[in-house]
Amino acid sequence: MTVVAGVDSSTQSCKIVVCDADTGTVLRQRQIPHHEGTEVPPDMWWEALRAACDRMMRDVEAIAVAGQQHGLVVLDAAGHPVRDALLWNDTRSAEAAGQLVDELGGPQAWADAVGSVPLAAHTVAKLRWFADHEPRLADRTVRVLLPHDYLTWQLRGGDPDTEPTTDRGDASGTGYWSPAEEHYRTDLLSMAFRGRTPDVPRVLAPSEVAGHTPGGRMVAAGTGDNAAAALGLGIEDGDVVVSLGTSGTVFTRAMSPSADPSGAVNGFADATGAFLPLVCTLNAARVLDSAAILLGTDVSGLEVLAAQSPAGADGLTLIPYLTGERTPNLPNATGSLHGLRPHTMRPHLLARAAIEGMLCNIAEAFDRLPSTPRRILLIGGASRSRLIAHAAATIFGRTVTVPDPGEYVALGAARQAAWALRGGPRPPRWATPPGTEFYTLVAGAGDAIRQRYTEVRDQHYP
Repeated sequence: MTVVAGVDSSTQSCKIVVCDADTGTVLRQRQIPHHEGTEVPPDMWWEALRAACDRMMRDVEAIAVAGQQHGLVVLDAAGHPVRDALLWNDTRSAEAAGQLVDELGGPQAWADAVGSVPLAAHTVAKLRWFADHEPRLADRTVRVLLPHDYLTWQLRGGDPDTEPTTDRGDASGTGYWSPAEEHYRTDLLSMAFRGRTPDVPRVLAPSEVAGHTPGGRMVAAGTGDNAAAALGLGIEDGDVVVSLGTSGTVFTRAMSPSADPSGAVNGFADATGAFLPLVCTLNAARVLDSAAILLGTDVSGLEVLAAQSPAGADGLTLIPYLTGERTPNLPNATGSLHGLRPHTMRPHLLARAAIEGMLCNIAEAFDRLPSTPRRILLIGGASRSRLIAHAAATIFGRTVTVPDPGEYVALGAARQAAWALRGGPRPPRWATPPGTEFYTLVAGAGDAIRQRYTEVRDQHYP
């Protein structure tokens, strides 16, 4: 048996799965938590990865890392971090993003150049913030990496003389690499970094080998977390994935690049040589966590409460912009609760409003994708709740399929490692994960919930 490993270095934790390279069967797995915050010392990711790999790698021949997208990792000439990494959900760069959009000539110019319009999340906006607010540290910066790039480089020994690598999927989220033209826009990198021209990683093809560990294991290219999830799920044309993690993401597979001047759809590349149009919200499962804390319970208790409420929560509506929002682009927004009356000020109605508010926000992101879906796949920790899955089908107005629980980001990275090990024009054919279909339980309820949500949202954020 040939054995490979895949890593999911996410906002919340580092997960590793070890798989049979021929079938994708998971042989063992482990999870190590990450520190919270929107800026984190990147060495802590490396410590978590090493801990996750401990006693897991005895027969592994190849490994790949999938990482949270957009994060800014800056290194000096000795290969040491110049400052803590800025994560995708750090919104201090919102003003910088607006500056960059104006400087290039508007949203259409950016969409044409790199397939995406800069928002606070994008690496290019974080570079501008860094250049303007910490210029002395910016002057010391020699290399700019993404989280997955940093960990792949560390696996290869972390020597400052070793050239870092990335892949097209993760590079396409920086704001200075063009998926349509398959190359860096160094002019945009320099513009963002106020004339500085740091080194950036070499972009590998999907099945290309990044290098080897000091012990001789092959290290594959790796990718961003959403591209890895698509690979782990084995999505095909017409599939739309809705991921309910810390953030909410909605993405599909496309054979040609996209360029949305509204900035809602990010024109990313995927990990197979195709493309991955993606819409992202900042607020998804965190909404449920926060509502549970407010109600003095946990997420499981929140679901028990919500099950006691009718669909629509008797008119109680939550706008879930708890940490600002990316789609729509409202980085300084706050959440709000509407429809409070004596009879709606009940825990079970608030619990239901939290779930429905989260899903309405995701549904608006879903509507931004240009294609009509053949199938909707609902993944992420929150998707494991039957109540949430039924509520999603109600609000989306479509049947949703929930794949059996699995670490699909890490699994996608493992599949990429197997591809690099075996070679060939396509990734190895692994079994499609089985799933359960969920339908709306109340006909027409989703339309009414969406309409009320839109009315309330437009009152405050027209």
